[in-house]
Amino acid sequence: MMGRVRAIVIKEFRQILRDRRSLGVLLFLPLFLLVIFGYAISLDVRHVPLAVYDGDKSPQSRSLVEKFRHSEYFDLKYDLAGTTEIDGLLGRERARAVLVIPSGFSRQLSRGEACRLQLILDGSNASSASTALGYIQAVVRDFASNITARALLRSAGIRLQTPVDLRPRVWFNPQLASSVFLVPGLITFILAISAVISTALSIVREKERGTMEQIQVSPIRPLELIVGKTIPYALVSLAVTAAVLAASYLLFGVLVKGSYLLLLLVILLFLLACLGLGLLISTIVATQQMAFTVSALLTILPSFILSGFVFPIRNMPPAIQAVTFLFPARFFLAALRSVIIKGAGPAAFWEQLAGLAAFAFGTLALSTLRMRRTARRARGPA
Repeated sequence: MMGRVRAIVIKEFRQILRDRRSLGVLLFLPLFLLVIFGYAISLDVRHVPLAVYDGDKSPQSRSLVEKFRHSEYFDLKYDLAGTTEIDGLLGRERARAVLVIPSGFSRQLSRGEACRLQLILDGSNASSASTALGYIQAVVRDFASNITARALLRSAGIRLQTPVDLRPRVWFNPQLASSVFLVPGLITFILAISAVISTALSIVREKERGTMEQIQVSPIRPLELIVGKTIPYALVSLAVTAAVLAASYLLFGVLVKGSYLLLLLVILLFLLACLGLGLLISTIVATQQMAFTVSALLTILPSFILSGFVFPIRNMPPAIQAVTFLFPARFFLAALRSVIIKGAGPAAFWEQLAGLAAFAFGTLALSTLRMRRTARRARGPA
């Protein structure tokens, strides 16, 4: 058995090395996607273009404007002379937010009256707008609390102390960098595409060349064919994974905080699940074009949308949450984030490991059964 499996592995490696174009895609496309997606996709909201109309021109209003000027979340782009410019700036996306300080602002502050400020936001991107709104409200609250504290100290000699001293401490991602959150999702997305598509095309290529019938009537058993076809692409995928992890560290500073052996186990289970899915697809379709289409349909959209890569699964409707259990990327991404970001042990994500193992076993078993039936039909009645 081992001799036949070794022969298939050697043949498959020769096929991979001969097809320089496919080898280049397998090795360099993942790194290309990591760089493009890693730099293009960002959930961080910083340097929001801000315009300010200061109708008061007082020391108090200028003090408020300075708070925005020295904030890393805003770039003060425009100091408006009038409110008529606001529509044009927001319409051309020159500014994402406009703060309007009315005249009489300082006079109302000196009297202890409530002052109204107007904030106009570009809501075309709801996520960025809501985040920017939170930042602006925090700046204004800090400004208002400082005004109140100074007024009490000046009038009654009372030094105002904050009744609650909140000191936040962020675990796992202290800088709240979106790259730390996105890189595991990119690894899931890249590995799912490369492993499933490459494996599906390998057997369908045999069908198109007419060599599959020869393999089926040979002494090679379906399980041996499955193992021999899986090993080369598993090794190539592991090399791609190592390259992606190294590039993630060099480009984005994402370091694996957990056990590398545990990470290897998680990756192996996911690769087996993806390779099993690719082999199952190859037993169903007859052409490389159809294999590519089906593989892309079952990997690209689920890995991007239904895995929790961009959209949290807990925010999805219950019916869609149930659908996510049909794809291995859902289990792999949760386990990968636990190992890479949190440095957690297997007790924290044993359910994900069980899901990956069940998916891998199921797809590989179905692929073996389908190949066995096809081989029996090819050999004819005994």
